[in-house]
Parts: sequence; C-alpha cells; structure tokens
Amino acid sequence: MVPIIQVRGIQKQFDARTVLHDVSFTVNQGDIVGLLGPNGSGKTTIIRLLNGVIEPTAGQMRINHWDPHTEGHKIRKISGILTDGAGLYHEMTGVDNLRFFGKLYGVNDENRIQQLLTDFQLADHQQKKVGTYSTGMKRRLGIIKAILHNPTILFLDEPTNGLDPEGIHMVLENIYTLNKQYGTTIFLCSHILHQIESVCTQYLFLDRGTIIESGTKSELEKKYIKEISVKIETNAVVKELNPLYKVAKQDGSFVTFTLQTKDELPGLLEDILRKQYWIHHVEIQNRDLESLYFQIRGERNEDK
Repeated sequence: MVPIIQVRGIQKQFDARTVLHDVSFTVNQGDIVGLLGPNGSGKTTIIRLLNGVIEPTAGQMRINHWDPHTEGHKIRKISGILTDGAGLYHEMTGVDNLRFFGKLYGVNDENRIQQLLTDFQLADHQQKKVGTYSTGMKRRLGIIKAILHNPTILFLDEPTNGLDPEGIHMVLENIYTLNKQYGTTIFLCSHILHQIESVCTQYLFLDRGTIIESGTKSELEKKYIKEISVKIETNAVVKELNPLYKVAKQDGSFVTFTLQTKDELPGLLEDILRKQYWIHHVEIQNRDLESLYFQIRGERNEDK
C-alpha cells in the first residue's frame, strides 16, 4: 500500500473558533475513502485544506509528497474536485464549460467530452446554458468537469446533493467504475451514509472537528457490533426452536432474533428448515454503515 494523502495533527481555527482538532489520517493509493460526519463537522474544511485553498493553523499535510499550501499547483494538476458551487459558468452552455475547462487541463478530446455527457445523461442538454440547469444537472456537469482529465486523486464534497435516486445511482456507479478502471484514489465527503456504503473501501468518522474512528467496514463491525439483529420472514413457531436463539420481536411472519455473533446465523436457519418451516427473507439489520456510525458516536459520547 502506497500512501498518497498523509495528514498529521492538523488544526484549523477561524478567528477564535477551532474547527478542526488534531486531525490525522492516511489514504492509500487506489482507495475510495468516505469522510463521514454531520453538517458542520469540518468535512468541507478538510477538502479545502487538502487542495491548498486555506492554510492549517497547525500540523502537516502531504498529497503525493507535496505540501498543499506551498505546492498546491502541482496537486491541482493531478486532482479533480467537486465542491458545492462546482465553479461552473452559468452564462455558458454545458458543453462550452467542459471545452473551456478541458483546455485548462490540457484535454482537447471532444470524443471524451461527448462520452461523459452521454454517461451522465446530459448529451441532450449540452447546448443549454448552465444557468437553466436543474440542481441535479449542475451537479452531474460538475462531476464531469472534475474527472475530465482522468485525475489521479478525486475530491468529492457531497457528490449526491440535489440528485434524484436515478442520478445518485448514476454518480455512484461512475465513481466505482473510475476507481476500478483507472485506479483513481477518491476522497469523498458525505453525511448521507447509506448512499456511499456500496462504493467506499475505508471510512473516516468526523465529529465536531475530530476523527473519532477509522477503518474498513469489516474492521468496524468486529470492533463495535456486540450482537447481531436478524429479521427473518418465516412461518416458524419460535417456541419450538432452540432457545439459544433469543427472539427480540415478532410481528406476524417477521421474527427478529438477537444473536451473539453472525456465526450463529447458519445454525438458526438450519434449525428452522430442519423443522420443515419455510424462510422467505433474511436480513441482518444492524450491520449497515448508518447503524455503525451511531454506535460509534454513542460509545464516544459515553466515554466523555
């Protein structure tokens, strides 16, 4: 694993207000890292620091061994960024925006521009002025602008904001494809956890300007999930099942069991089927990213 982003002891103050407290993390080349936290937790500030837009109050950062504050121009050559405003020119058409930014990036490939417009379903709207675009269309055009030059690193700040379900799926699918086809390192900020769970390989949990936890989803599960909650649709008579499997709730044919580990699940399913009962659906309810997030925040708040 080759580190491409290294952050050590970063602090950031605006006047007398401290926004970031001793933030440290590493992102390896080729990872898709989700920086997760509520609005106001400092996610956008970290993006701005990594791109050299603002200077840290204390600490060190390196992007591909470069200092964002003194060598930001080098970083911007190999990176793409999507922020809330996207930096688009509203009086220009969508395609003219891309041609303009393409020249800045040294990309004069009309075929690539047209292919990306097609991929993000904007080909039929390319001759319209961006000021007439919907919020979702501007968001998609901003993402095309960010990836036009095949960046080594891609910074995305709330990339699904303003998108309908189809647009969200389209953007996440393209993020995943970009990473898999080109090995692009993606640093993604979001407060909508369930949307990005399918694409991220690592997570950083930010709360009130501090990284409170980090790791893969599997690592976080092992550390924080003490019991497994499993919802099963079945006609089983629960009193006839092994009492080892504790029933937390029953609502008609839906039964929720509490297990000590996920390793107990095969035994539970086997017990139901062996007694000639049917099973139509099985769902582990507390392993999703959102459940993990609230578990982590809850435990951290208890420690204070």
